[in-house]
Amino acid sequence: MEETGTKVSISTVKRVLYQHNLKGRSARKKPLLQNRHKKDKTTVCNCTRGQDCTFWRNVLWSHETKIERFGHNDHRYVWRKKGEACKPKNTIPTVKHRGGSIMLWGYFAAGGTGALHQGDGIMR
Repeated sequence: MEETGTKVSISTVKRVLYQHNLKGRSARKKPLLQNRHKKDKTTVCNCTRGQDCTFWRNVLWSHETKIERFGHNDHRYVWRKKGEACKPKNTIPTVKHRGGSIMLWGYFAAGGTGALHQGDGIMR
C-alpha cells in the first residue's frame, strides 16, 4: 500500500484482523511430516476403523519426546482463527539434532501407564 501512497495505522490493521476473527497466537511446534508419513497414517486409520473394545484393550500406546537442554527452539507469532492451530501455515516444523537434548519415552494401555524411560545416545 505504500507504493500507492496509502498510509494505514497499526490499530486499523489490528481492528480489521480482529473483525475477521484472527487473533495473535504463538505457532505450535509439530514434527515435519513428509508425504510418506501422511500415507502411512491414513493406512493405519483405515485398518483400525470399526474395531471393538477387545481389540483396543490389547493395544500398547507409546510416545517419545525430546527436551532441549540448552536454549530453546524458535518462537514465531502467527495470526490464526480458533481451531486452526495445527494447520501447516500456523506451525513450526521441528527436526532432530539441534544441540543438547534428552529423549524420554513412555507408554500406556487400557490397564494403566508404564514407567518413563530416559534414552541414552541415539534411540532406535
